[in-house]
Amino acid sequence: MAQIRGFLGFMIVNITRKRQVAKSSKTCKSAFLKAFGLMFSRPINDFGLVFSFDNEALRPLHMMFVFYPIDALFLDKNRRIVEIKQNLRPFTLFFPKKRSQFVIELPKGAAAGCNIGDTIRFK
Repeated sequence: MAQIRGFLGFMIVNITRKRQVAKSSKTCKSAFLKAFGLMFSRPINDFGLVFSFDNEALRPLHMMFVFYPIDALFLDKNRRIVEIKQNLRPFTLFFPKKRSQFVIELPKGAAAGCNIGDTIRFK
């Protein structure tokens, strides 16, 4: 995947549990990168894609043209986990019940050990 290949950005850490969630990551801020996300990519171990928004809102996810399952963490403005979706399947939609300002897409299984209320650091 062109937009993440070779990228060794910041680490994602669950500071509440004192554990690494992903070794490297990339932040998506533009509308194009947010819409494209992980489409047409291959799974990358230990990598997280962070979607950053200006405010808290309901942030549905689509898995169109993502050919492998992922986990997703939904964070509030204080970077606390408000919702977790594990094993989000290819070609599906997910509608969260909680508002979030950040969404982190992770490899399947990477959200294990994370709980609602945990604080995440990624910068």
